[in-house]
Formats: sequence, structure tokens, C-alpha cells
Amino acid sequence: MQESIISGNVKTAYDQFYEKHDEAWRMLGAKYKAQHIIDVCRGLTFTNVLEVGAGDGSILKFLSDHNFAPELNAVEISASGVEYIQSRGIQNLKSVQVFDGYKLPFGDDSFDLIILSHVLEHVEHERLLLREIKRVAKHCVIEVPRDYKAGVDKRIKHFLAYGHINVYTPTSLRYLLRTEGFEVENDLTSMIEPEVTRFNTYINQKKTKSLVSNLRIAAEFTVKQSLSKILGKKVSEQFANAYTVLCRKATEQPELF
Repeated sequence: MQESIISGNVKTAYDQFYEKHDEAWRMLGAKYKAQHIIDVCRGLTFTNVLEVGAGDGSILKFLSDHNFAPELNAVEISASGVEYIQSRGIQNLKSVQVFDGYKLPFGDDSFDLIILSHVLEHVEHERLLLREIKRVAKHCVIEVPRDYKAGVDKRIKHFLAYGHINVYTPTSLRYLLRTEGFEVENDLTSMIEPEVTRFNTYINQKKTKSLVSNLRIAAEFTVKQSLSKILGKKVSEQFANAYTVLCRKATEQPELF
């Protein structure tokens, strides 16, 4: 696989992204992403774990603090991201290096688990990356935002501002994974927690704090959470803001052609 397969403008964008680091916001989001990984893997143990597209290492930091695995590793396309991860002093971090976005510099079945959290929506050639993950790890945890809704094509500018070039639903992600030879062992849906919404509203968007806003944020979360529990999986997937799956290699590989 040629190194130039990842577009130069994508590489440059992410190098600059981690140079403009906002630790408080990224750590807040990472706290819940890490918890989703822990939840979907409950009952399983892993010795060596690799995070692909590790960003600034926020998720690894939380996983390390929770003793998720004795050996943590990371690859990231952004040199500034790698430098930041190296500076964090993450316990259990064995290695961190730059990679080309697709080719993982490891042998077959090198890891018990690969983590791919909020990465696929940014990837130009998602199937190529999934095949490489399947080669290198026995299991993988993948989380994506549930961006797809009716009329999503009218919000392209919004999603591109976050680098989201692919949009998913839980159903479309499962279809992608199954057609690439993965079996889904466990999954969960999640909504944006009120704590995250308040930070985004008052800090990122600089809106004025008010009791009414706080009550609205809390009420919306509680109502959707309650309806999801009462009405089941289909409704919970409709309300979800993110979808997390634990996968392993399928015993029978699909024939795509």
C-alpha cells in the first residue's frame, strides 16, 4: 500500500488540529468514549491493545487510569498528536508512532484488541483500514457518531467542519462490518451526556448560562433515555448520538464479488 494513499490535505489538517489543542473539551469527550469501550468489553480481558487514530491520547489516558490492559499502544497520522501522546506520561503505554492512515506496522494477530473510536467517519477508504485491522487484531472496538438522518446532504458543510466525510447509522455500520468479515459480539448505543452538552453550549458556543437551559438539557436527555428503555433497540438507535460495537473476525469470510 502506497504511503500517498491518504490525501495530503487530510494529513495537514490533522497535524494542525492537534497543534490547536483544547484539552478540557477533548478529555470530557474521551471520558465517555473510554467508558463505552470498557462497557462493551465487560467480562473480557486483553493483554495488548492498540488504538488506531489515537488523536492526543485522551482515551488511552482514561483506559490506563482504569487498568484496562497492561500494554497500550497507539498509532496516529498526525505528528503533533504523537508528540502530545508522548508528553502525557501515560502509564502502560508501550509504543506510539506515526502511521500512514492505512498500513499498520505490525504483524498478523499482533494485538488482542484494536480500538477505533470516532475514526471511521474521517477515513477516505474505510474498507481498506478495516481489512488491515482484521489482519492485525483478534478483536476490535469501533465507535462512530450516528450522523445520518434524513436530509443529511443539506448539512454537508456542518459535518465537514468536523472532518466527517462518512455518515453512519447502527444498521449501516453493522452492514459494513459484516461485509468485511467481522462478527458483532456486543454493542451499545449512547446519547450525549448533559455534562457534555452544557460544556459545548456554555464554553464552546459561549451561550449565556441559565436555569432554563440547564433544565431543558437535562429533561431532553432523561426523556430520550426513558423512551429508549421502554420502546427498545430500534428507538434507542434512533435517539443515539454514538454507536459502539465489539467485533471479532468472522469464522467465514464474505465473498464480495
